[in-house]
Amino acid sequence: MENNSIEKKYNVWIIILSIVIPVAVAVLFMVKLKDLGIDVSPLPYLPPIYATINGITAILLIIAVRAIKNGKVQLHQNLMKAAIGCSLLFLVMYIAYHMTTPSTKFGGDGAIKYIYFFILLTHILLSIAIIPLVLVTYVRALAEKFDKHRKIARITYPLWLYVAITGVVVYLMISPYYQY
Repeated sequence: MENNSIEKKYNVWIIILSIVIPVAVAVLFMVKLKDLGIDVSPLPYLPPIYATINGITAILLIIAVRAIKNGKVQLHQNLMKAAIGCSLLFLVMYIAYHMTTPSTKFGGDGAIKYIYFFILLTHILLSIAIIPLVLVTYVRALAEKFDKHRKIARITYPLWLYVAITGVVVYLMISPYYQY
């Protein structure tokens, strides 16, 4: 398959996924399975697991960038696939948690409350923006358009790293207020 057709083939999927994933997460975030008559137990053990996965994603991203800078292309590719896999795993656990477990309110007061909500808001907004960026960056690598890949990766990498790290920070800040 020609490189241009690879990009064209995936462009529609990138657009669809960039819209469907955030909308689905927002809708599913509000759906509680118990309200639908489905008897499920809460999953209070998931937040530290998916926070850890966010931390692993950040580490994978850092190592992947070092790998490519050292000319280790195959290692870079494998690490990036693992980072994408971790992000998908996080997403599934995040949705499962919020569909089965009541939301936790942040209990801090004063400046820490504003800091928490700033970090949370930027984390959420950038997690939405990162979807098409990751997908386009990945597809450009698949299409072997490495100049274009590098150009967008310079934007994707710091934003994705920020989302991964702030995912851990948000968990650490809200974890004292969990009821379970």
